[in-house]
Amino acid sequence: MGRILNIEDIKKAYFIGIGGIGMSALARFFHARGVEVSGYDKSPTALTSTLVQEGMAVTFTDDVSMFPSAFDVVVYTPAIPVDNKLYIHCKESGLNLIKRSDLLQLVSRDTFNICIAGTHGKTTISTMVAHILRHTGYGCNAFLGGIATNYDTNFWSNARPVCVIEADEYDRSFLKLHPNVIAISSMDADHLDIYGTAAEMEKSFIEFAGNLKDGGLLITKKGLKRENDLNATHHITYQLQNQEATVSCTDLEIVNGSYCFDVQGSGWTLNGLRLNMGGMHNVENSLVAIAIAKYLEIDNEKIKLALDAFQGVKRRFEFIVKSDSHVYIDDYAHHPEELRALITGVRALYPDQPITIVFQPHLFSRTRDFSLAFAESLDLADEILLLPIYPARELPIEGISSEVIAKLMTKNVQLIHKEDVINQLIESKPRLLVTAGAGDIDKLVQVIKEKMTLA
Repeated sequence: MGRILNIEDIKKAYFIGIGGIGMSALARFFHARGVEVSGYDKSPTALTSTLVQEGMAVTFTDDVSMFPSAFDVVVYTPAIPVDNKLYIHCKESGLNLIKRSDLLQLVSRDTFNICIAGTHGKTTISTMVAHILRHTGYGCNAFLGGIATNYDTNFWSNARPVCVIEADEYDRSFLKLHPNVIAISSMDADHLDIYGTAAEMEKSFIEFAGNLKDGGLLITKKGLKRENDLNATHHITYQLQNQEATVSCTDLEIVNGSYCFDVQGSGWTLNGLRLNMGGMHNVENSLVAIAIAKYLEIDNEKIKLALDAFQGVKRRFEFIVKSDSHVYIDDYAHHPEELRALITGVRALYPDQPITIVFQPHLFSRTRDFSLAFAESLDLADEILLLPIYPARELPIEGISSEVIAKLMTKNVQLIHKEDVINQLIESKPRLLVTAGAGDIDKLVQVIKEKMTLA
């Protein structure tokens, strides 16, 4: 495929799929270095608009005749369909075409890298870690899989040669990183279109842990399957309220919608912490960020102030509306365990309110592989509006639709198209609403917010 460059040699770069969350972070990195950055994506989004405002040229047609060829590197994401005309053109023309993961490998080659992995939780944890390092003045470069609410970006730079990187298991991309610190939050089966079996995916995580640099820190959730195969000289564990873990939470209580708690580690305690972000699973996520900050010897009071100031990640248990009359939460959850954590977290905060959820399944293969688990998780809500599957990079699979999930459910589920959701919500007037999914369901958020605010 492409020639591997030194990043100093890159003066002009093109990104196929520039609007993707991981691709846009890399595009921003090079743009901040003075590189001439441009790219293509299939349709305009708020993120592509922001890239254009920042000075990057973005087009939305894969017309080869409009594609200039004078680039030091052309970067593509595995999410791009193999029949994309620009991808085929670059491949056949012998242009310097490399994967996003190859470029991130180059970027992280000579830095101290904190790499956050897991089939869920990694975006929130990596954003928490990067925020704490930024807020406390420690400093880092951040490559995130979500938009940090505090800074309204998924990337920032710093002179300190430290990178916080969301380590993506899809396509085994994380195996190319050079980690000094690894956190693994979960290894639940996912991406079986790539791995084939859960065991193969687990092997990939084990291999990733084995890439830890000498003397590095490995932190994993207590009780992970094949935990004993995740080896490192310096290996600690965490779990919300399990004192058998190296890092755990004590004296947890909810005060005015925030979580107040203490954390104990090996030889240290940190009291009086506050997290102003919904979801008990996010308290557990914060244990990782706190443990890493302690490993880096950041001052306790600075850690506490940083966590209290953390405003969350867009589309990760994000409160869109929070008033006496309505609560509306939006989340990126697209795996059964993420949905379970989301709905359980909402129920814990609002135990007396019926939960209405609008869910958009993501990928035909994921729906096929986890249809029963999706049904069981969605049944934790009270009313479910189920959208058609968002195909992303996939072609339809015969016999696989959202109806496969609906047939396995016991609760009140309604199959509905996206254009009918608003009218249905106006009619049903839910006081507690959740939208979830990794497709384009986020395009409904602002409209729903306006309707609910006016209700």
